[in-house]
Amino acid sequence: MATSTASSTATPTRRPKVRARGRPRRDGRATARAVGPGGGDADTIVGVATATAGAVGGVAIVRLSGPNALTIASDVFAVGRGGKGVETWESHRATYGRVTEADGRAIDEAIAIAFIAPRSYTAEDVVELHCHGGAVCVQRTLMRCRELGARTARRGEFTLRAFLNGRLDLAQAEAVHALVSARTTAGADSALAAMRGGLTTPVSEARRTCVDLLAELEARLDFDDEMVPLDVEAIERKASEAREKIREVLQTAKRGALLETGVTVAILGRPNVGKSRLLNALTRSERSIVTSREGTTRDVVEASMNVAGIPVVLLDTAGIRSETDDEVEQIGVERSRAAAAGADVVALVVDASRGWVSEDYDIWKSEIAANERARGAAILVINKTDVADAENATPPADVVDSFSDVVRISAATGDNLVELERALARCITGDVVNTESESWAVNQRQAEALHVALDSLDRLRDTIDADMPLDFWTIDLREAAFALGTVTGEDVTEDVLDTIFERFCIGK
Repeated sequence: MATSTASSTATPTRRPKVRARGRPRRDGRATARAVGPGGGDADTIVGVATATAGAVGGVAIVRLSGPNALTIASDVFAVGRGGKGVETWESHRATYGRVTEADGRAIDEAIAIAFIAPRSYTAEDVVELHCHGGAVCVQRTLMRCRELGARTARRGEFTLRAFLNGRLDLAQAEAVHALVSARTTAGADSALAAMRGGLTTPVSEARRTCVDLLAELEARLDFDDEMVPLDVEAIERKASEAREKIREVLQTAKRGALLETGVTVAILGRPNVGKSRLLNALTRSERSIVTSREGTTRDVVEASMNVAGIPVVLLDTAGIRSETDDEVEQIGVERSRAAAAGADVVALVVDASRGWVSEDYDIWKSEIAANERARGAAILVINKTDVADAENATPPADVVDSFSDVVRISAATGDNLVELERALARCITGDVVNTESESWAVNQRQAEALHVALDSLDRLRDTIDADMPLDFWTIDLREAAFALGTVTGEDVTEDVLDTIFERFCIGK
């Protein structure tokens, strides 16, 4: 990611509470311990903050963070063409100079920018060296920093330090990864909204409610005789408000899953009905070979597109026919059936010029009617309407009813392809979520934690209705508060952090 996020001027928030592995408390959870940046050590770390895999860009950023970042940068970087190292760094100021070897020989001309703690991405001293792109200059600069005591950063360690130092909460840290890895504009907008704290606010409010209720109930366990009578209705009302907040957040889970993982759409049909031409038309490419000869496509061909902000992988499959002596074609048909079985959406293409024939019915029966996964997630595409009436290929009513949409198109001319994309969007999202919205959405890990919190609060309601002792109320509230804390990072285990940050790139 070429753009530095280290220029934030906000002060760090309260540091998160991180629980260690394998040290159980009385309630069965791990005990809290103080964790410093990078797992409790005082290392200065170094990494490449820009893309490196196979990319030769104009600029590459080498990032240092830690207590010795300014000292190391002063030894590595000399001001101007023949100047000395920087004696006093000024925060957020760009300085031109050279990256040098120990003997003063130049490695590269570069721009250095210091971000002095706490006004940096990690809330530590940070220096970014903007070198020329390419592997040689970058690797020599990294090696020089390591010679002076910097350690190569682990995956996601810069963002982990930002989290541990209170610069970001855990939901924002996850949003950083989502933004960097976003495949569509909608995915990037959603991640950016979460980075701005959109997800944190309602989850933190629900957790605060649970913590406040828990504090009141635990106080009553010790001092009930000295307190006013318990207002059970007020407890139920506040718990209900927390439940509603959680439910509202969980409504974004489907959208989050779609943006994160995308969907696959298998294009099925008899040979020569226009499947390959349709894939090319939808992706505006020449990904598949198109000829008038039947059986041209022998294997599954993949191509990507964006439907309503959702990343979609289209699968152009070999034409399905039951009788063929060609061994290669038989293998292709097997793979077509496997693609249909594993796809999120199936598009059955029929030829308007030949009409709905028995072979179409056989494919529908075996790949859609008998495929539980395809029920409610199948679209009938009547192709070649530029040369024939689509009504010729309209199947019987019971078959039509099994499709979520019927679309009449011409892949050759592009007629009505927009309507097909709309039908795909309806089939993918179910008209339940607005994938084009710039709103944040929860990811799978966060959704699982929110479901745990919701289940705990549902149990609390049952516990209250059963008039059970207050000790049981606190168990449910404590579990809900802990689950909500794992979303924002206010209460999280090291195992969770490892799982999250190992997905990051080295320089982020």
